[in-house]
Amino acid sequence: MKVLVTEKIAHAGVQLLRDAGHDVSVELELTPDGLLEHVADADALIVRSATQVTRDVIAAAPHLAVVGRAGIGVDNIDLDAATSAGVLVVNAPTSNVVSAAEHTMALLLAQARNLGQADATLREGKWERKRLEGVELYGKTLGILGLGRVGSLVAERCLAFGMRVLAYDPFVSEERAKALGVDLARSVDDVFAEADMITVHLPRTPETEGLLDADAIAKMKPGVRIVNVARGGIVDEADLAEALRTGRVGGAGVDVFADEPCTDSPLFDVPTAVVSPHLGASTVEAQDRAGITIAEQVVAALAGDFAAYAVNVDIGRDVSEEVSRHLPVAEALGRFFAAYAGGVGDTLELEVVGALAEHDTRALVLAVLKGVFHRVTEEPVTFVNASQLAESRGLEVREVTSSRSVDRVNLLTVRGKVHGREYAVQGAYSGAHRQVRIVGVDEYQIELPPSQFMAVISNDDRPGVIGTVGTILGEASINIANMAVGRHETEPHAMMGVNLDRYPPDAVLDAIRKAPGILDARFLEL
Repeated sequence: MKVLVTEKIAHAGVQLLRDAGHDVSVELELTPDGLLEHVADADALIVRSATQVTRDVIAAAPHLAVVGRAGIGVDNIDLDAATSAGVLVVNAPTSNVVSAAEHTMALLLAQARNLGQADATLREGKWERKRLEGVELYGKTLGILGLGRVGSLVAERCLAFGMRVLAYDPFVSEERAKALGVDLARSVDDVFAEADMITVHLPRTPETEGLLDADAIAKMKPGVRIVNVARGGIVDEADLAEALRTGRVGGAGVDVFADEPCTDSPLFDVPTAVVSPHLGASTVEAQDRAGITIAEQVVAALAGDFAAYAVNVDIGRDVSEEVSRHLPVAEALGRFFAAYAGGVGDTLELEVVGALAEHDTRALVLAVLKGVFHRVTEEPVTFVNASQLAESRGLEVREVTSSRSVDRVNLLTVRGKVHGREYAVQGAYSGAHRQVRIVGVDEYQIELPPSQFMAVISNDDRPGVIGTVGTILGEASINIANMAVGRHETEPHAMMGVNLDRYPPDAVLDAIRKAPGILDARFLEL
C-alpha cells in the first residue's frame, strides 16, 4: 500500500513503514495542487502541522484509509470529512508530552526570573541586576487549566518545586486529582481568583478560544503570571500584551500564537513576555517518538487492527494496555454473536466483569460492533464507522461493568434479543498463552476457539450423539479441526462446539439437524 509522507518525520518511522511492506513516498513542501495530485492513489497520508488535510484532499483520495498526524493537534485535518469518508485519523498524543511539560517549566521559570530581559540587556552591555529581580515558584499557587497528559506532568514538576497546584478540568475526577496531589477547582473563575501563576493545557475549541481575555485577566490576582504552551488563540495576545504593559500581569511565557508562523504579535514589543516559536514539541526525543508512533499507528490501521490513538472515534482519552489486549476478545465475541444469533436486534449489551471493569472500556464496545458488522456491509468496518453503522441501523448499545469476582480474571458477555429470542455469548482469554476463547453460549459453559467455519450444536446429554455428528461429517469428508463439549447449567442437555475445515453443504446440515438427540444445530462462518 502507498503511504504519502508530506512533512519530515524520523527516519526510523519511515523505515518502520517500509519494513511493514508499504511503498513510502516522501514528498516535502507540496503545493495544495501537488498534494491533490500525490494523494490520489495513497492509502495513507502522514502529516505534521503545516499540511492542510481539507475536505477536497480527502475527496481526492478514494483509497485513503488513514491520516496520521505526527504530533498531538489535528486542527489542520478536517475530521468531519474524514469520518464521513470512513477515514481513520490518528495522532501521536504521547510523543511530545514530556517535551511540552518541560518547555512549560522553562517558560514558567524564565518569566519568573526575567531571563529574557536579563539576556537581552546584558548583551547590550547593561548590568541591571536590581531592576530584574524575580520571584520564586516555591510557596506560590499554580493554576492549571486542563489536567490532561501535559497538565498532569506539569503538576508533578511544580509540586516538586514546593508549589500548591490548583487545577480546573471538568473531565477529571476528584480521585484522580487527589492521586496527583492536586486541588480540583470547581470553575475557571476559582483558578483565576486564587492562582499566582497560570498555565494553559487545553485544546483550541470554540469553548476555549479567547478564554483568557481582558475580562478573565480582570478576575485574576494583580501581578499574576501566565504561560501558554498549548494552543494559540486561547490567550488573547492583544489583551495579554496590554495587561503586561500596565503591570496587571507580572509576566508571561508564550510558545503558541493564534496565527502561525507568527512574526508580528503584540507580545513581541513587551519586555516582560518571554516568547518562543512553538518549541513545545521541538526536541530530538519528541520528534523521534512522534515519527515512530505515527508509523506504528498507520501500520496498524492499514492492517485493519486497532489504532490506539484514533482521534475521530469516541474511545475516551486513553485506551489502557489491559483494554487494548482484550480488543481481539471483544471483536471475536461480536463476530460469533452475530453469526450464532443470525443478526442483531434493537439492543446489544456488553457486560465487562472483573479487573478489566476498572478501566475505560468504551473501546471494547467498538470492537464488539466491529465484529458484529464484519460481514454485514460491503464497506470495510473500522473503529471509525462502527458506531455510525450501529446508529444508522437503530442499534442501541449498552455497556455494563462490574468488578465482582468471577472464575476468570476478566469476562466479556454480549447479550441481545434477536427475533424474539434472548442470546448470550461469553468470551475471555484462556491458558498460559492467552488464547481467545468463546467460554459460554447461552446457558452452556463451553471453551471453544473461534475459527472461520464452526458448528454449534445442542443435543440431549446422552451417549452416541457426538459419534453420530462425527460420522455424518466424516462421510461428507469434512474434517473436524477441534471439538469442545459443555453441559447445560440446569437441563440434561449438552452443547458441541466444532471447528471445521470448511463449510458443510446444505445436505449435511439437514442430516445433522434431523439426527436423533439433536435439539438445535447452527453452522457459522465468521
